[in-house]
Amino acid sequence: MSDRTSLGELARLFLRLGTTAFGGPAAHIAMMRDEVVTRRRWMSDARFLDLLGATNLIPGPSSTELAIHIGFERRRYAGLVVAGSCFIVPAMLITAVLGWVYVRYGALPAADALLYGLKPVILAVVVQAIVGLVPTAARTLPLRLLGIAAVVAAALGLDELLVLLGSGLAAVAIDRLSPARTVTEKGALQLVPWIVAGGAPAAVKAVSLPALFGVFVKIGSVLFGSGYVLLSFLRAELVERLGWLTEAQIIDATVVGQITPGPVFTTATFVGYVLAGPSGALVATLGIFLPAFVFVALSGPLVSRLRASRTAGAVLDGVNVASLALMVVVTAQLARAAVVDVPSALLGLASAALLVTKRAGPTALLLAGGAIGLLVRWLQSS
Repeated sequence: MSDRTSLGELARLFLRLGTTAFGGPAAHIAMMRDEVVTRRRWMSDARFLDLLGATNLIPGPSSTELAIHIGFERRRYAGLVVAGSCFIVPAMLITAVLGWVYVRYGALPAADALLYGLKPVILAVVVQAIVGLVPTAARTLPLRLLGIAAVVAAALGLDELLVLLGSGLAAVAIDRLSPARTVTEKGALQLVPWIVAGGAPAAVKAVSLPALFGVFVKIGSVLFGSGYVLLSFLRAELVERLGWLTEAQIIDATVVGQITPGPVFTTATFVGYVLAGPSGALVATLGIFLPAFVFVALSGPLVSRLRASRTAGAVLDGVNVASLALMVVVTAQLARAAVVDVPSALLGLASAALLVTKRAGPTALLLAGGAIGLLVRWLQSS
């Protein structure tokens, strides 16, 4: 690790990503790779994949945890706090403003138009990242076959966590069948202790800040998977168990997570604002993201040791290729929702061409895509 990265440089990078990284975890990961591997050369693709694999072994928001890991790589614990906070805060503020608009006016303006323009660009950004990561993640024939199997399993609906764990175990089995390597075993694989929430607490009749914090710290501590998994947790806790929100409000909160930049988990900010105003927004945000900082602080120092261990390195190889497989499946799902007509198809193709030729970066393309979406929808309605 180089000491040349200042905390100010980390802050500037992740503030910008937190303000402009639209599209959910897959897009965030693609943009982070572009910044820290391609542009800044802070790390290799192999190291980037190891950090990505490590995030998939612990609960919480994967792209936020990846940002925290990158901060830890560059400036240890101070970098961990700076990178993670700067990635979260812009999205939190934007989402809180949308929460205020929603509470005041009861609607989310221009959400459909923004998504129309953003999704084709996001698709191009993610595809570019996948193509760049494949040679490293699937560098051997067994890993390529394992990746294909993971894609099939995820496409058939197998739980994401099972895909990751199954791929890790399969990679260990493959490794055991291969000739012994000259790497010294460094003890049994130890993963970060998980914060497991206890049994469901008693139903809360009225919203309170401590109860709100408890709900979101519980979700942040045990949730694996995408924003759609977050939706199911929010619905189970806030609609069915506590009765704090309606089904329609949960759907609106999910839309906010999709149209705003930065972590999808800032959906919690919106929910907190709707339930308890600015204080609720802050408390819910702290609750859902705090476990991520704890998990990465505990697991960050172990990543290099995992790679040095033969067994743990094999697990990490399997998890890495499975993580890429999950990105492939998410991208295919996104393609069906993103390319809905000729203008959206042209926008996606143009974005891909500009990315491949390096004539534009992801941030500029996403901003342009949002503006184009607003323009096209306005022309279609006029």
